Amino acid sequence: MSTPTQRSMVFALLEEAVASGARLAKACEVLGIAVRTVQRWRRSGLEDGRPRARRPRPSNALSPEERERALALLCSPEWRDLSPKQVVPRLADEGVYIASESTLYRLLREAKLQHHRSASRPAKRHGPHRHEASAPNAVWSWDISYLPRTVRGQFYYLYLVVDLYSRKAVAWQVHEREDTELAAALITEACYQEGIAPEQLILHSDNGSPMKGATLLATLQALGVMPSFSRPRVSNDNPYSESLFRTVKYRTWYPERPFASLAEARDWVERFVTWYNHEHRHSAIQFVTPHQRHVGKDRELLARRETVYRSACSRRPERWSVPTRNWTPAGSVWLNPPNDRPRSSGATNVDNATA
Repeated sequence: MSTPTQRSMVFALLEEAVASGARLAKACEVLGIAVRTVQRWRRSGLEDGRPRARRPRPSNALSPEERERALALLCSPEWRDLSPKQVVPRLADEGVYIASESTLYRLLREAKLQHHRSASRPAKRHGPHRHEASAPNAVWSWDISYLPRTVRGQFYYLYLVVDLYSRKAVAWQVHEREDTELAAALITEACYQEGIAPEQLILHSDNGSPMKGATLLATLQALGVMPSFSRPRVSNDNPYSESLFRTVKYRTWYPERPFASLAEARDWVERFVTWYNHEHRHSAIQFVTPHQRHVGKDRELLARRETVYRSACSRRPERWSVPTRNWTPAGSVWLNPPNDRPRSSGATNVDNATA
């Protein structure tokens, strides 16, 4: 490291050598420095730009004694509970000036004294609601999605409830508005149709106004259904409903034009739900239909598939690199599983939210 005085002496010697006819490179070689170093010094006005270079202390900086005095005052019993923005005007009222407010804050930060000193506990961060569905009608998820209308800017609203364990669409309605009373009627009808007992069901949704309306919450309390909500501003806490809506709107026979009437929208959704529950082989539940899994027929069906595959393997074993395809029934389904648990305890490797 070199000081500004030393660099000034080097420049004086180099100018004298160049004025006498020497080349700058040779003169630098004699002095033991690089030409690039001299060029850098000239651009910076003889200042050393290296981060660890020794620099003269600013003339307006506090002396070590002044720093100690300021910290001692800030930590004194009289002032230790006040911030510098409170200390500075109070000192001025007493005719005392030590340093500026920003300087006092800097001194506290450097001494690691600028931190939260309240006796209150830090805020707690709550994780997502975690629910395990090990049987039908244990955890439902529901949401509302838009269906386009012929009138620009207006929509029909599809209310859709899905069972997490079986992926069955257990209830649906299409209305012209979002309303918590309509939602309450839908959930009530679904609970009666499925024979839901009190304290049996968890109903998960996002934080929309129909989901958290007083009418729906009172209805859930009367039915003995436990409400569960997504975390605020978290878009993937309700993946099963979102996945089902994607299945709705990505069918090849989804209408290319908006629905002309409410009856037309309801007719189309009814046909879709019938197809989805009774014909669609769902990838997350070992390619059985949601209805088959919901009523417990999936195990018998998967056992028959296993028999077919074992028979084919026994006839031509050389064609099988592994014994047979895994037709084990899918197990429990998790909503926001713990970090050490997969989304499903079954044999399938696909994402359980995939429809």
